[in-house]
Amino acid sequence: MLIAVLSDTHRMDKYIQKAKEYIKNADILIHLGDNVDDAEELASEFTGEVYIVRGNCDYSNKYPKERVIEVEDRKVFFTHGDLYGVKYGLNKIYYRSKEVGADIALFGHTHISMIEKYDNIFFMNPGSISLPRNSGKYVGFIEINKNEEPSIYLKEFTFER
Repeated sequence: MLIAVLSDTHRMDKYIQKAKEYIKNADILIHLGDNVDDAEELASEFTGEVYIVRGNCDYSNKYPKERVIEVEDRKVFFTHGDLYGVKYGLNKIYYRSKEVGADIALFGHTHISMIEKYDNIFFMNPGSISLPRNSGKYVGFIEINKNEEPSIYLKEFTFER
């Protein structure tokens, strides 16, 4: 099962349109908020399951602030990150992940991509394809096969002018 993860797209249509190419082979799309309208645009042509949470720049209550789903034999917790102070560290999101029994925790908000494993929980922030605050633009991917350790990676997002 292949999961594509995006966050903090911030209504930059040229990047949203390009992202459709990156996610087209995924089984599941998760958008971590900031801008849910972008997530809906991505979902319009996506054939798999779509999960969306709202971020601090999303003002509709149409989507929840966090979710937990089960994929194969893994629990995936995802949120935008603002509720858990991720700009200041992972301590709060770590404890929330433990509380919900997550194997994988996904968040955005910082616009900085990262992958870390701590205490048997994978933490991933795909960063932002529109407004990254680190060296590159990335789309996150998670491959989950039953009874195997998940493969979690970032794929660099390139855009030719």
